[in-house]
Amino acid sequence: MYERSDNPTALPIYIQISEVLIREIAAGRLVDGERLPPERVLARRHGTTVRTLRKALAVLEKKEFLDRRQGSGNYVRSSSRIESVYSMFRLELRGGGGLPTAAIIDVEECNKPDDLPGFGTSGRATRIRRLRFLNALPIAVEEIWLDRDAGEIDRRILSDSLYQYYKVQLGFWITRAEDFVSIDRVPDWAPETFSVNAAEVSGYVERFSWAQMPAPVEYSRTWFDTDRAFYVQRLK
Repeated sequence: MYERSDNPTALPIYIQISEVLIREIAAGRLVDGERLPPERVLARRHGTTVRTLRKALAVLEKKEFLDRRQGSGNYVRSSSRIESVYSMFRLELRGGGGLPTAAIIDVEECNKPDDLPGFGTSGRATRIRRLRFLNALPIAVEEIWLDRDAGEIDRRILSDSLYQYYKVQLGFWITRAEDFVSIDRVPDWAPETFSVNAAEVSGYVERFSWAQMPAPVEYSRTWFDTDRAFYVQRLK
């Protein structure tokens, strides 16, 4: 389920575990006031050491998702503020939550094709195609277009969270996004490992993303398997 931390593009395992727990809290699978299992049990469940688990729990405590009570245990604290690496990733398993990961299909810098809507300030963009997973289950294919004026993508260090990559490597961060959800046919470049065949109808999300500039810096489109995942937007 978790990528090894010696993979240079993977998040540290304790961060991956904290992200899973945050998404389970957001999905309501872990409810306010619920006592988590003992740390040794939780560590075994996540296939890690107690030391690594405690680092993950410390992240949750810092983000105010957890009350750690000496001699009593760890208790969930729900929040209307979901701040996490994947806070803007809206796909969840049908049962809720799931750790997002990605496999790169290809990365190419090219002229923006005529069928793309207007975004950014350059006539060129970097196109990133990926297969997306939740808990290692393929659930979506996505195509992301980053305006060339925003920076150059280095595939060798591209991480699962593009927004994290933008912030750390390119020096900007996504401040808001607009999503348009509908249905569409899966593109012919989708790999066979995706659960929906090319040309079949699937869930479809178009997104425009803004950084610290007036024009959207990124445009993306995602085709997802509605038998495996939901698009979720929570209003609190």
